[in-house]
Amino acid sequence: MSGNGERFPRGQAAIVGIGCTEFSKDSGVSTFALATRAIRAAIADAGLEIGDIDGLCTYGTADSVSPNLLAQALGIQSLNYYVDQYLGGSVSMSVMGQATLAVSAGVADCVICYRAINGRSEIRKNGAGAGPARAPWDIQFKMPSGYMVPAQEMAMNARAHMLRYGTTSEDLGRIAVLSRTNALDNERAMMRKPITLDDYMASEWIAEPFHKLDCCLETDGAVAVVIVNAERARDLPHRPVLIQGAAWGGGISIANNGFDDLAESPARPIADRLFKSAGMSPQDIDFAEFYDCFTYPVLSQIEGYGFCKAGEVPGMLKDGAFDRATGTLPINTHGGLLSEGYIHGMNHVYEAVQQIRGDAAHRQVKKHDVALVTGQLGYVSGYSSATILRGA
Repeated sequence: MSGNGERFPRGQAAIVGIGCTEFSKDSGVSTFALATRAIRAAIADAGLEIGDIDGLCTYGTADSVSPNLLAQALGIQSLNYYVDQYLGGSVSMSVMGQATLAVSAGVADCVICYRAINGRSEIRKNGAGAGPARAPWDIQFKMPSGYMVPAQEMAMNARAHMLRYGTTSEDLGRIAVLSRTNALDNERAMMRKPITLDDYMASEWIAEPFHKLDCCLETDGAVAVVIVNAERARDLPHRPVLIQGAAWGGGISIANNGFDDLAESPARPIADRLFKSAGMSPQDIDFAEFYDCFTYPVLSQIEGYGFCKAGEVPGMLKDGAFDRATGTLPINTHGGLLSEGYIHGMNHVYEAVQQIRGDAAHRQVKKHDVALVTGQLGYVSGYSSATILRGA
């Protein structure tokens, strides 16, 4: 694939099946069991059988189950392709792109991308349970000052944006309220109690300027999606959801990407490559599922992927631009990681596929042919990933 993304095999692979488990605070089972349940559900949704599967892709930080072990348990006779990528939300969409490359090149016929995580009952993403083997290399420099977890790091970026553009806590709160509103009629969502901006402002501080309601949920659960080539997809039960484009990578740090302050969006290094890979522009996107580990990254991605200029998101929020029913760009239509659950971004793909198929029931957006789905954008790891999906 060329550096600008134009050689990505756009539209040559398609998502044909999706599956998930319940999202909860305590699954009561292992990540191994969660993965097998989601995968079997996705295979059934695709109208396929275990014998059709010859590829498995996942990612994580030593908190899931590897494809090699899972293939044996599922009874996959020939695992022709697998990816077990270390890192979290920043690579969540890169596995989708890699599966697309494998299927379009004929390396594998049918690949499942999955994420299984006991993120509440076992290894929690707030830093609890992270032993030395899981700690990133730079923790030795952060620990002395207590600068150790994602909430603290992204809070610094949010504060920089506030200082540079006048963004307020109320602006972040509107993202939290929007996400919760979208979760109210979602049967999968863990949080279905309405919240107001006053509720947001009254919630306790986690790492200023982040309140508790700025932070995503700690969740047990799993999601899986089935990918085959586009020609084969036409013979399967559901409307194929083509993987129109994808991009992943970026730089080691914001500074190395040429940014001179923390308020710049780390999505920018891959945005141009992403849209070139799909042969599209931001104006072609009907709705977006933005990785929302916290509220601020949503704002940063709207800017970084080119939907507006820096500093314009607060006004768009007030004008309802991102509302599910009436907005010009509905976002996080299921409630996102903030209110549905945190399956490390893979539940965004599940929702996007339902929307494109027209199967989202009360959540269904009016224009739903083209979706942007993103991974965590560059904070903490320095890398980003995203994909553009299109209905066939």
